[in-house]
Amino acid sequence: MKSSPNDLLVFASQDMLKQVRLWLDHLEDERRLAFKTVEAYEGDLTHFLRFMTAYCGSPCGLDQVKDLRPSSLRGFLAERRRTGVGSRTLARELAALRSFIRFLERKGLANAAGINAMRSPKLPKSLPKPLTADEALRVAGVDDQLAQEHWIAARDAAVLALCYGCGMRISEVLSLTPAHFDDAGEASKALSRALRITGKGGKTRLVPVLASVEALVHDYRQLAPMALEPEQLLFRGARGGPLNPAIVQKAMRKLRSALGLPDSATPHALRHSFATHLLANGGDLRTIQELLGHASLSTTQIYTGVDSGHLLASWKAAHPRA
Repeated sequence: MKSSPNDLLVFASQDMLKQVRLWLDHLEDERRLAFKTVEAYEGDLTHFLRFMTAYCGSPCGLDQVKDLRPSSLRGFLAERRRTGVGSRTLARELAALRSFIRFLERKGLANAAGINAMRSPKLPKSLPKPLTADEALRVAGVDDQLAQEHWIAARDAAVLALCYGCGMRISEVLSLTPAHFDDAGEASKALSRALRITGKGGKTRLVPVLASVEALVHDYRQLAPMALEPEQLLFRGARGGPLNPAIVQKAMRKLRSALGLPDSATPHALRHSFATHLLANGGDLRTIQELLGHASLSTTQIYTGVDSGHLLASWKAAHPRA
C-alpha cells in the first residue's frame, strides 16, 4: 500500500518528524537524488515507522530507533514480506532506512551498528529483454493505420525512434522541447548532431541523433496541428496537452499485437535494444555507459550477459590460445 504524506503525522512523533524532514531535504539538496527516489525513500521510511508504531503502541520517536537491533529490522522485513513485497523493494526499503539511521548517527542521535550488520535481501538475477534489430526497426516505423490521426502516428514513430535510436528513457523523450532540435541543428554544421539530455539524478549527457531519427521528429513537427513553441514540450497528446507515458505504452501494446512481438517489447526494451545492439557491433562498455547516462559501469555491464555470443567471438579472435 502506498503511503500518503499524512501518514508521517500519524506514525512519527514530533522529534522524529523534524529529523525525517531534515533527512529528506538532505537527500534532495545535498545528495541531489532524483525526486522520485526521494519520494520512494519517504514512503519506505513511513512503512517502517508504521511497523514501529504498531510494535510500540505509540507514534515512533527517536528513542525507538537510536539503538535499533537486527532482530527488529528482521521483524520489519518479515512483515513486509508477508504483505507480498518483493526482494527488490525490500532491498530499497532497507537502503532507505540505512540512509536515515546513518543520517541520525552523524548528528549523534542514533547508533547505526545494528542496521550496518544487516544484509540486503538476495536479488534474483534478471537480464534485460531487448528486441532483435529487425523487431526494433519495425517498431520505430509506426504504421499510419495503427493510429486514428496521421500526426499521432508520426508522433509515436518519433518517440519510439528516439528510445531505440538514441537509447533514451521514455521520461527523457517526453521532456524534450523543439529548442533541443533547433539548437542541435545549429551545432550540426561542424559536428555530429547531438542532444543535451538531463537524466536520472540530474546527470547530463550528450546523445547523438541519427539523421533517420531526426527525420521522423521533423515529420511529426510538420504534421502536428498545434503550435509547438520552442520552450514548450515537443510531444503532445491528442488534445494538445503534454503526452502521457501511458499513451506511449498503449501505442506499444498495439504494435506488439500487430507485429506479433512478445509482452517484453516495451518502450524501455527499446533502450535495452539500443545498448545490446551497440555492444554486438563493437561498441565498448565505457562509451555505452556514457550514452545511456549510467552513473556506474556495473549497471552497463549487465548487457554483457545478454550478448555473451559477441564476447565469446571477441575472445576467440583475440586470445592467443583460443
